[in-house]
Amino acid sequence: MSEPHDADRLKALEAKIAALKEPEVVKHHSEEHYSQAQLAWRMVIELVAGLGIGFGIGYGIDTLLGTTPIFLVLFVFFGLAAGVLTMMRSAKEVQRKQLEAAKEEGDARG
Repeated sequence: MSEPHDADRLKALEAKIAALKEPEVVKHHSEEHYSQAQLAWRMVIELVAGLGIGFGIGYGIDTLLGTTPIFLVLFVFFGLAAGVLTMMRSAKEVQRKQLEAAKEEGDARG
C-alpha cells in the first residue's frame, strides 16, 4: 500500500545524492605533473641502476673467466653510458610534455 510512495521517496533520495556528488576527475598518467624533485630522483635511480647492472655483469663475467677486473671496469662504463642515455631520454620526454602543455594552454587562451 505504501510501496509506491516509498519508491518515489527512494528515487528522490537517489537523485539528491547524485546531484550532491562531485563528478570524479580521472587523471591519465600522461596528464600527471611531476615535481622537479620526483624527476631528479627518477634520473638518479636510472643512473644508479645502469651502474649496478653494469657492475653485476662485469663482476659475473670476471668471476666466470677468472680474469682481473677488466670486464668489471668495462661494463661499469657501459652501465654509466646506458644510465646517462636513459636520463637524457627521460629529460627529453619531460621537456616534450611541457612543450605540449604550454602549446595547449596557448591554444586555449586564443
